[in-house]
Amino acid sequence: MTVGLNERAKGVYVIAVTPFTDTGEVDIASIDRMVDFYEEAGVDGLTVLGQLGEAPKLTAAESRQVVERVLERLQGRLPVVVGVSAPGLAPMRELADAVMGAGAAGVMVLPPWTLRTDDQIHGFYRSVGEALGDTPFVLQDYPLTTNVQIAPGVIERIVRDVPTCVMLKHEDWPGLAKIGALRAASDAGRMRRISILCGNGGLFLPEEMERGADGAMTGFCFPEMMVGVCRLFEAGEREAAHRLFAAYLPLARYEQQQGLGLAVRKYVLAKRGVLGSAKLRAPGPALSTADVADVERLLAAQERRLAEIGA
Repeated sequence: MTVGLNERAKGVYVIAVTPFTDTGEVDIASIDRMVDFYEEAGVDGLTVLGQLGEAPKLTAAESRQVVERVLERLQGRLPVVVGVSAPGLAPMRELADAVMGAGAAGVMVLPPWTLRTDDQIHGFYRSVGEALGDTPFVLQDYPLTTNVQIAPGVIERIVRDVPTCVMLKHEDWPGLAKIGALRAASDAGRMRRISILCGNGGLFLPEEMERGADGAMTGFCFPEMMVGVCRLFEAGEREAAHRLFAAYLPLARYEQQQGLGLAVRKYVLAKRGVLGSAKLRAPGPALSTADVADVERLLAAQERRLAEIGA
């Protein structure tokens, strides 16, 4: 069985999409292909039911179905983190207990948008720790979505007071200084050193690694880029990591568009044979003819650039 999530986690915990059929049902066959694809790409773990996994569009039964299928396909070969954010602690705990019982390694919790003060944020995550018991969890810091600003000092307090908070999903923007501040705090002994994996589609991954991040917890239609960047950094080949990242950056930038980005990701994953359909569950955008032309042009340019640098 996969070891539970802990502070030493590193590498790429890819945010998995949720495949749907053309008529909007959960596509089990595509889940299997997707899991195989991510594993073959070399990721270190998977995160399911994230914001870009269309989790809010799933029923409770579908959420469990997706998690159970991913876990069944992996058979413990990679750790799986499950997003369990909910309006209340009771449904959060219910889903967390279910997925941990099925074999998940840990869960991820996004703060509710109603939190405004440092004490409210700290109090919320203390309550999360109490509600989840021994379950290790990821603090998802995504102010672009939640409008909840979590200062480094507040994260220090949470990490000191809630021992089951083992990872920060860093998705602040701009947020490089926050990574540096947290690493300085752990170096000085003011808090435990926790894992920091970063989001935002990997747009700042090399810079985040330079500041002390342990890897990425995000999605991109070419997860092998993120895996390559993390492995090159671990090997001390920082310039090579930056060159590899730069080859994929135009497509990563295009994929990071608010609203349209997930449609781009699913289009490319379907084109790569991972998904049977590029369908987003309603409400969700569809790519126009002009959008598709943009993506195809970016894919062709990316292929040429990768050949030029021998990647």
